[in-house]
Amino acid sequence: MEEKKEKKGFFSRLIKGLGKTRSGIVSGLDKIFSSYARIDDEFYEDLEEIMISGDMGIRTTDEILENLRETVAEKKIKDPKECRRILVDSIKEKMMVQAADYEFENKTSVILMIGVNGTGKTTSAGKLASIFKDNGKKVILAAADTFRAAACEQLRTWSERAGVDLISGSEGADPAAVVYDAVAAAKARHADILICDTAGRLHNKKNLMDELGKIYRIIGREFPEAHLETLLVLDGTTGQNALIQAKEFSQAADVTGIVLTKLDGTAKGGIAVAIQSELQVPVKYIGVGETLEDLQKFDPEAFVNALFNNEKDLDDHE
Repeated sequence: MEEKKEKKGFFSRLIKGLGKTRSGIVSGLDKIFSSYARIDDEFYEDLEEIMISGDMGIRTTDEILENLRETVAEKKIKDPKECRRILVDSIKEKMMVQAADYEFENKTSVILMIGVNGTGKTTSAGKLASIFKDNGKKVILAAADTFRAAACEQLRTWSERAGVDLISGSEGADPAAVVYDAVAAAKARHADILICDTAGRLHNKKNLMDELGKIYRIIGREFPEAHLETLLVLDGTTGQNALIQAKEFSQAADVTGIVLTKLDGTAKGGIAVAIQSELQVPVKYIGVGETLEDLQKFDPEAFVNALFNNEKDLDDHE
């Protein structure tokens, strides 16, 4: 009952958080659906313009509209209004997350949190630790972002709040050495999940790749039995820049999931569709605020229904 209440509360915050995106992309799309009398090239061009301007990405937009064209031709649809449901369903399909994508939560796992500074990476690491601890997991946090002094203190606050152990090193220490110590602690203390916050730098891809490569080698050598999950934290307010960052980090690391933060109050919520579709990496968690409850597992049905404000579907989440 408590979990259902929490999900309902998060869904309400999601609807509110996606308000700016909805007033941009969705109101624009709805205007096209209602103003056109027939489906023609101009109709598709206007849809394309709205979707791209809403940060859904060129490739993703092309794929969604290609599916729409095929369905319209196959079902001999004449009324533009009938295209809305097809478009919504196509977007949902692009964003599906499989149950297997969360299997790491129930295994002995090491989670690497990566991403540039300012995305909410350290905060997300702390929130996930708290969520997993509340779910009965023994969690250890590792402050492997040794280049930003505030990162360790921030993570220490979260570790104290969540009641989990923190492994840290001195400022400027080798991040891989911190991860080495954290892995040893996780094994000795029989932790279920070790969450490592890593340095958020992208100014030199070679340094980033070298550093992450070293961390991966240590985990693989010292903790081969653990499942390795790499979560890339992206700031939803940055739109297409988030997609560029995602592509850069994907070249440097084996990214297995996305944490998309700060979706509350941004008009760029469409980037969630582009990221998942273009990278073939699932969005696993989304954040719509500052509190612990504002980070949740990503539910594509809820997200798209909140985005398009589908009244009937919204009721299903109540």
